[in-house]
Amino acid sequence: MSDAAVRSRGFFGEPSALGYLSFTETWERFSYYGMVALLTLYMSQQLLLPGHAEHVAGLAGFRAALESVFGRMSTLGFASQIFGLYTGFVYFTPVFGGMIADRFIGRRNAVMLGAALMSAGHLAMAFETSFLLALLLLITGCGLLKGNISAQVGTLYGDSDIAGRTRGYSIYSMGINVGATAGPLACGFLAATWGWHYGFGLAGILMLIGLATYAAGYRHLAEEPPRAVRAAAPPLDAAQLRVVAALIAMMALTVFQSIAYYQNGNVGLVWIDSHVDLGFFGWTVPVAWFNSIDPLVSILAVPPLVVLWRRQAARGREPNEIGKIAIGAFMAAGANLLLVVGGLAFDRVPVLFPVFYDVILGVAFLYYWPTLLALVSRAAPLSLKSTLMGTAFLSLFVSNITLGWLGGYYEQMSPEAFWALNAAIAAAGGILAFVAQRPLGKIFESA
Repeated sequence: MSDAAVRSRGFFGEPSALGYLSFTETWERFSYYGMVALLTLYMSQQLLLPGHAEHVAGLAGFRAALESVFGRMSTLGFASQIFGLYTGFVYFTPVFGGMIADRFIGRRNAVMLGAALMSAGHLAMAFETSFLLALLLLITGCGLLKGNISAQVGTLYGDSDIAGRTRGYSIYSMGINVGATAGPLACGFLAATWGWHYGFGLAGILMLIGLATYAAGYRHLAEEPPRAVRAAAPPLDAAQLRVVAALIAMMALTVFQSIAYYQNGNVGLVWIDSHVDLGFFGWTVPVAWFNSIDPLVSILAVPPLVVLWRRQAARGREPNEIGKIAIGAFMAAGANLLLVVGGLAFDRVPVLFPVFYDVILGVAFLYYWPTLLALVSRAAPLSLKSTLMGTAFLSLFVSNITLGWLGGYYEQMSPEAFWALNAAIAAAGGILAFVAQRPLGKIFESA
């Protein structure tokens, strides 16, 4: 796409197609985070208990298979393992979704098919019998949608427009976080007021709105023909191979802080339900609402962070992409240490501790995840952009599988030791990113 074409602005000074992509992700993340905020609590407090578990098609065999690998699990341990596997595979399948789009059906068709499958999956969550089928549909649909729609943001900007590309991904991430903020609030309210399945049903309706939004913008999105019908790309040269290796290394370094970050939607909610004073003027705050705090902060913190980074850049002191990722890791470590302090200081932890925990995580997210996506979009070789964008989400697969497994140890440790462990994991990622800043930075500078 020419620089002249991409300079056609219609959405907050950015390409008009960015609006359709951002709003599609807003509705998709609204449904996803609304459902995820309920998932562990729903499983541990209802679905996996006697009288309900028997109704879930295939659950007994699924549990037997997991216990053959991980050993016997408590109800909470089983719920945490399912949470980790689901949220992990949601970020594993985009690798294959990117390959399918690159080679066969194109990005637009992949996103449309993915959104349709996710809509069916969310609606299936409203029924106990189809619980495992629902997770399978959601995992498959997200694989087709997630990496491909993220890659489409990068195609709206010319290769030389690095600042515009970063701006575009920041706006796109803001749309994600609007949905991630509203989802737990709306779905959590319905679940607390009328029952779990009303919350899950709302998630399905919202995903259908996301599908309609993308369909409305379909013609505005440019599309390259899939690789199977265009000339074969030339093989990568040595410099490009070094860039690919460096990108994969950078993705691996973000795994550490993602473990500490995404635990807030799993054991974090269980800990809040058991150890935090949720009373507020005679009203009990729904636990799922805490999952709206960090994405809300990730929206509100964008303008001041942009101002900060511009001032740092004017003085030649703005951290490079790897430096920002390291800062995000150290912030995630600090957030988890805050829960350690709260647990040690109080029998019933004041509500401000988990609030500030999520606030810090929201800022940490802005330092590391949009930065990683922008880096991949900028530096990846053209023939591998969708595949490597999907590979970036593979880091979240590893993170979520690991945090689900770690969650099984929560009942065997003190809460303070558990959160200290998560803080140490995030800090290790920050140290590794800091050490790698110079050698990897040189490779990316030449990309």
